[in-house]
Amino acid sequence: MSSTISIRLPEDVADLLDKVAEETERSRSFHVQKAVLKYLEEFADAQIALDRLRDKDDPVITAAELRATLGL
Repeated sequence: MSSTISIRLPEDVADLLDKVAEETERSRSFHVQKAVLKYLEEFADAQIALDRLRDKDDPVITAAELRATLGL
């Protein structure tokens, strides 16, 4: 099932989206959906990283310690 949403884009962004849609023979909706999914994945990754940084029980090591642990 899908939902319909409306968004406003600056004209230059809409023009770029139209160009990509035409070049790839895919709909604007296809590209917007892919972009939103990518953003949400990146947002989730960033949130996990921030949560780990705030966790006082999660040890922090230096890059040198990591390389030594990995034998690099």
